[in-house]
Amino acid sequence: MPNTHLNIVRQGEASRTALQVAQLRAVHALLDEPVVLDDPLALPILGAPMAAALRDDPFRLNDPSARALRASLVARARVAEDELARAVAAGVRQYVVLGAGLDTFACRNPYMAAGLNVFEVDHPATQAWKRQCLSQAGIVPPGALHFVPVDFESGALMPALAAAGLRADKPACFTWLGVTVYLTPEAVMATLTQVAALPAGSSITFDYRVPQALLNPFEQAVTELFEQQVAAQGEPWLSSFEPEALGQQLHALGFSRVDDPGADAINARYFPRRKDGLRCGAAFRFACARV
Repeated sequence: MPNTHLNIVRQGEASRTALQVAQLRAVHALLDEPVVLDDPLALPILGAPMAAALRDDPFRLNDPSARALRASLVARARVAEDELARAVAAGVRQYVVLGAGLDTFACRNPYMAAGLNVFEVDHPATQAWKRQCLSQAGIVPPGALHFVPVDFESGALMPALAAAGLRADKPACFTWLGVTVYLTPEAVMATLTQVAALPAGSSITFDYRVPQALLNPFEQAVTELFEQQVAAQGEPWLSSFEPEALGQQLHALGFSRVDDPGADAINARYFPRRKDGLRCGAAFRFACARV
C-alpha cells in the first residue's frame, strides 16, 4: 500500500473528521426516530462534557446539510454491519475496521461468544486518542479487540495485521468507511487488491465519492461546500469513482460479487416512510465486494 494514512493526521494530531463523524452518530441517537444504527456507546465515547453539550442542544447539529451527512454516516455503518452479520453467519470470525476512528462496534460486539475477533487499524495518533476516550468514558476494550496502529510512512497493512494475529489463510470481513475520499485512486485500488487476494469468503464494505458530473445541481453545491470545509481542515478529498467503471475494476481484481445499490435503494432499505425526512444523498455510495 502506498505511504498514506488511513485517517489523515497532521503533525501527530488525531483526525478531526473522526471526531465530527462520532458527534453526528451520537446526535442520531438523540434526534432521529426510528434509529437506523443502534449504538448506545456513540454518546459516552465522546466524553462527559461533549456528551452533555450534545444532550442539551443536539439541534445545533441538525441543519439540512448536517442531517443529510448524518443519514449517510449511519446508513454506511448499517451496510457494513449488515454485511458483517452475513459473513459471521457464513463462518467468518475475523473483522477488520480500517480507519476506525471512534467506531464503537468492537465494544458492543454481539458476536463475541461466537469467537469474532476485531482488528482496528488506524494511525497511531488517532488510535492513542481513541484509547484515551475509551478510558475516560469507562469503556473497557474487550479481549477480542486488537488495536493495530499503522503509520504508512513506515509500515504496511497486511504485515501489521498478521503481527496482531490476523490469519491470512482464513477469510476476513473488512469495513473501510470515511477513508477512500482522502486517498488517491491508486492508493484505494492498492488496498482493495490486498483484500481481493484473501481467501474465498472475505469481503470489504467501503464508501466512495462519485464524480460531481453525476449529481444534480443542488447536490453539487452541497458537496462542494463539504469539500471546501474538509480541505480547510487540512484533509482534502483526492478521489472519486464512476460506479460502473469501479465495479468492473473490482471484478478485475478478483472479487466475485459486487453490491453497489445507490441512494434510492439505500433510502428504500433504511429510511422508508420517515416523518423526519432523513435520507441519503447521491454524492457518496456504499459498495460491498466479496471474494
